[in-house]
Amino acid sequence: MNIGYAVPVDYLMRSGRADKADVLQGTLILLVLRTLQALGPLHGYGIARRIEQISKDVLQLNQGTLYPALLRMEQGGWIASKWGASEKNRKARFYSITTAGRRRLAKETEDWRRMSSTIERFLGFDPGSLAEERG
Repeated sequence: MNIGYAVPVDYLMRSGRADKADVLQGTLILLVLRTLQALGPLHGYGIARRIEQISKDVLQLNQGTLYPALLRMEQGGWIASKWGASEKNRKARFYSITTAGRRRLAKETEDWRRMSSTIERFLGFDPGSLAEERG
């Protein structure tokens, strides 16, 4: 369901099907910023693996989704990057959250909590109570 707030983000559900899903705008930003805040600088592959681990493999980020988002986030000033060596001694770009990124994370977190509590109200809402109020 696309209600104007959504942007398509590729991910795999553990059902074994590869689908394009609509994820609320900012969700990938929220996940990446929170991961970097919690774990410190990581390379792109490490960010993707941590998100997969934390989501218990519900979210599978591919390079075509993650790296353009990292570039946009760096251009927006929310993350910074520098070259370093990976665990396998390969050249890798490591990303870290900036002060502006911490502010963005706080806003994204607040927005997500507000939206998820609103959706939760709809899911828990009793249609019979609406009929009683009108009556």
